[in-house]
Amino acid sequence: ICRKTNSDGDFVKEIKATFDEAKKNQPAIVFLDDMDKFANEDDEHKDAEEYVTVQSCIDEVKNEMIFVLATANYLLKLPDSLTRAGRFDKKFKVEYPTGEDAEKLLKYFLKDMQVSKDIEVKQIAQILGYCSCAELEAVINEAGIYAGFSDKKIIDMDDITKAFMKILFSAPESLDEYKNEHIKEIAYHEAGHTVLAEILNPKSVNIVSVCKHEGDIGGVTSQSLTDNYWYSKEEMENRVTMLLGGKAATEIVFGTVDTGSRIDIKRAFDIVDRFATDYCAYGFDKWRCFGEPSNHQKNKIENLIGEEIQRFYHKAKTILINNRKFLDKIAELLIEKKTILSTDIDKIKKGCNIINKNESEKKYKYRVEQDIREFPYSD
Repeated sequence: ICRKTNSDGDFVKEIKATFDEAKKNQPAIVFLDDMDKFANEDDEHKDAEEYVTVQSCIDEVKNEMIFVLATANYLLKLPDSLTRAGRFDKKFKVEYPTGEDAEKLLKYFLKDMQVSKDIEVKQIAQILGYCSCAELEAVINEAGIYAGFSDKKIIDMDDITKAFMKILFSAPESLDEYKNEHIKEIAYHEAGHTVLAEILNPKSVNIVSVCKHEGDIGGVTSQSLTDNYWYSKEEMENRVTMLLGGKAATEIVFGTVDTGSRIDIKRAFDIVDRFATDYCAYGFDKWRCFGEPSNHQKNKIENLIGEEIQRFYHKAKTILINNRKFLDKIAELLIEKKTILSTDIDKIKKGCNIINKNESEKKYKYRVEQDIREFPYSD
């Protein structure tokens, strides 16, 4: 049973009728699909009549030969009384498919389609890492539509990348193209993200695109985060540095303010704000423990976050300057091809003398120490 477009009263009756039918046909399985959508799409609606009905129905069949199975995307939307032991005794978390799991699913979705020999399922799985099964299928289907629209008999990698942008980023490719004076800046912006991501977290970038897309997206650098991301301060700090890479690269190369980095900067500030106020990474006095902080505390937090962002930005610039050849080569290929994949990035890396993360950090620390000696801080 799943939520339909019928009215609330009718759906409650349907829930009861389903359990009544199960009682008459024991042994039976009652499958409640997307149970978190039984009430509505609101974040909080735990006292809804639908959930109360499910609870009472489960209680009524406790001693019957009826097995109740349910799926949900957001357990927090469901009342604790419904998900507790005694009603649902076991909970299984289904992770997004990656690696071999994603490859097997993609092979299944592609089995009845004509695909170019140049396409490697492993490469597509890497690009679509951490996507849901529904998203994997949607990308493949959309790629088929792109191929048909172009009057091609087979799906190629260009169709896959276009579908990826449309489905995952809601950014279908535009028929227009950027003006020549803009494409170079956008290419260096995305190259900045790419170089930092590849140095701080090697082989994490899946796809980079500077094609003009509908909406506000100027370019895209898609990076796979590791399972450890939310538990590692170092990886989150690397993410901040990578987010600031677009602005850093543009300003290194062109010497102008990057007006296309607003969203990147906001994301970087959000992460550092979590360091300060949620994780107490910079002292317990920054934690917003009792509601709204005082003006004094606000000023301390804001000043600290600003200083930390400036530190990460300085680090991003240092790494990019140390790896300028890598940066230029990525930008040049983006201008030429518009969209590049992880295989393209690997080829460029092999031809560059990459200064790795540790060497870059040594040079970064040396430059900071030089700045302090030349421009000492004063109270």
